[in-house]
Amino acid sequence: MWADLARRTNRLVPDASVAAVADALDYLCLAQLYLRDNPLLARPLTPADIKPRPAGHWGVCPPVNRMLAALGPLQAAVPDGYDLHVLHGAGHAGPSALAHAYLTGRLGNARPGLSPGEAGLRELVSGFPRADIGGEITPMIPGHLYTGGQLGPALAIGQGTVLDAPHRLSVVLIGDGECETGTTAASWLATRALHGTGDHGTVLPVVLLNGLRMGGPSVLSTLSRAELTAYFTGLGHRPVYSDGLGTGQLRQALAEALGAARPLGIPGTSSVLVLTLDKGHGAPARLVGTPAVHKTPLRDPAGAEFEVLAEWLASYQPAQLLTPGGRPRPHLLPALPQPRPGPAVLPAPRGCVAAAAQVAAHAAGRPFAQVVPEVLRARAEQGPFRVFSPDELASNRLDLADDEGCPAPWAVEVLSEELCHAWAQGYTETGRHALVATYEAFAPITLSLIQQQLKHRSVRRHAGLAPLPSLVYLLTSLGWHNTLTHQNPSLTTALLASGDPTLHVLTPADPARAAAALTFALRKLDRCTIVVAGKHTHLQHPLETVDEELRHGIAIWPHLTHPGTGEPDLILASAGDLPAEALTTLARRLHADRPGLRLRYVHVHDLTALAEDGTRPLALAPDAFARHFGTRAPIVLATSGHPADLHALLGRRHPGPRLTVLGYRDPGRPVSQEHLRELCGLDDAGLWKLATALTDTPKEIPA
Repeated sequence: MWADLARRTNRLVPDASVAAVADALDYLCLAQLYLRDNPLLARPLTPADIKPRPAGHWGVCPPVNRMLAALGPLQAAVPDGYDLHVLHGAGHAGPSALAHAYLTGRLGNARPGLSPGEAGLRELVSGFPRADIGGEITPMIPGHLYTGGQLGPALAIGQGTVLDAPHRLSVVLIGDGECETGTTAASWLATRALHGTGDHGTVLPVVLLNGLRMGGPSVLSTLSRAELTAYFTGLGHRPVYSDGLGTGQLRQALAEALGAARPLGIPGTSSVLVLTLDKGHGAPARLVGTPAVHKTPLRDPAGAEFEVLAEWLASYQPAQLLTPGGRPRPHLLPALPQPRPGPAVLPAPRGCVAAAAQVAAHAAGRPFAQVVPEVLRARAEQGPFRVFSPDELASNRLDLADDEGCPAPWAVEVLSEELCHAWAQGYTETGRHALVATYEAFAPITLSLIQQQLKHRSVRRHAGLAPLPSLVYLLTSLGWHNTLTHQNPSLTTALLASGDPTLHVLTPADPARAAAALTFALRKLDRCTIVVAGKHTHLQHPLETVDEELRHGIAIWPHLTHPGTGEPDLILASAGDLPAEALTTLARRLHADRPGLRLRYVHVHDLTALAEDGTRPLALAPDAFARHFGTRAPIVLATSGHPADLHALLGRRHPGPRLTVLGYRDPGRPVSQEHLRELCGLDDAGLWKLATALTDTPKEIPA
């Protein structure tokens, strides 16, 4: 379908229109970098028209502009019910994305002050880099997909966008420097892991082979044409080459590449389009192909290089491309896609707490290996859903096979945490729900990718865009049951430190609560939820407070708490299943051996409930915090993660010396599970000693 569409538009839309769009994009990029007035050169250029401090990136713009121009007729002709997405691997192409959104009118629809016209053009050019949008690609620029500032995951994210979407083509623009990253390198081969996993759309990778990364030659550019062909062929891709200078040749290469492109997951060779164009094409000849063109090539444009800039700008003949009123000339219009309706807004989830509580009741008394897979299978029956795991489903006791033992087609394993995250990111960014399930210790590999996605979504919210399905991670195979190399709970540490208000770290106390936590997380929108749940947990706790835990992130457990509202003698608080096991054992001993001791037991289901008032959506108000943690009583708070996480969350309302936080401490050497608990103060003897010391009771351990 896509190849036929390309061939048809090649016949119907003149090459001259496509070439004119590319020239207009080049000119608008250059004008944004350098001009603060006179955007169409309607009068002779003067040094006063030049920005005192030009900023932005030129080098990546020319090849991106040629691809946007060549894709324009296809985007304009996409029939209803089909999608064509352009996904950028380099955010540096911000001037290109802004210029394209301006010419198509999409930018003006979102921001009337930037509508095509004399005032809009002046604002586009003089305002770059804009404080409200920035100088790089963000979700605030309509018509362009770009999902974070880290180089590497674009191809995998593009693959995620077309999973279970046979109607979609994602064209991914990848810099040759980006091809040096491990994630991009893995993405070419990893498509084989998607064979037989459903009916998917098509990804067309476009490698922008300009010869340079930021400061020197790219590794890919050191390969001969024969070596480059052998490289891509060995990875299962047929390269189609275009030099980027001839518009007709590029359009024919694009049609050829689309004709050889296979839907994702279909065995066999698919295509990759390789666009060769010297970095900084169009700049003064002495600078083209040098690191100087990465950003603004001319260092003194209002002084010694003023005439060079004036000649460079004039070479595009902007009056032949744009009307005096700042609109595209009629001969550009056939190659410009028009604004299309945005994706449907997802309905706000309802009944999340009730549904999750019902799951907990059904899961009561059963092990993790039964109830968590059951939740995931039930979710897969409700609509588009994917589970991604780095070859750890069996190890994590997540048997997702159906009743006949057939593997779940909606679960994909590949031995790369980065790919699992990127596929899930592409899937959720296109409106579907996904889960990444992995070992707790290896999840920090994706930390930068998660943080970039959170920044990206923060910008989306700022732009008023519709919420998307949540990013959900299940961290299991916890370090408490693993060797030293498999102990690292620092993903939650780093994410909590970011302060992102959409982050929730769920620490369920038992398998039933873990099942409820996942049910809840997978129904919510626009969150990042990390569920920390051990696969070994067997102890079950009463479920009378599960509704409150889900709703407020914290609850007092009445079965272990002395009645009454007065100040207790000791407060025990757990966050996680192993802490709950350790502290409930302590609580029962205290009830039995110190019957006069007034005890309060609290379980923290969502760590963010502990946060300083006003900093997180679930942060307890001062009266609620006092109701849970008292005002004078000593507190023992145990977490499965780093104690520092909780100290940082509490902030200025930290209870001070009356709070003791126990959690994971790196032993520095391999130790047994029992010894690790002793080192961290979570063994039975250590907890009894601490509790009796805090309550002035005898220090000996009762028989």
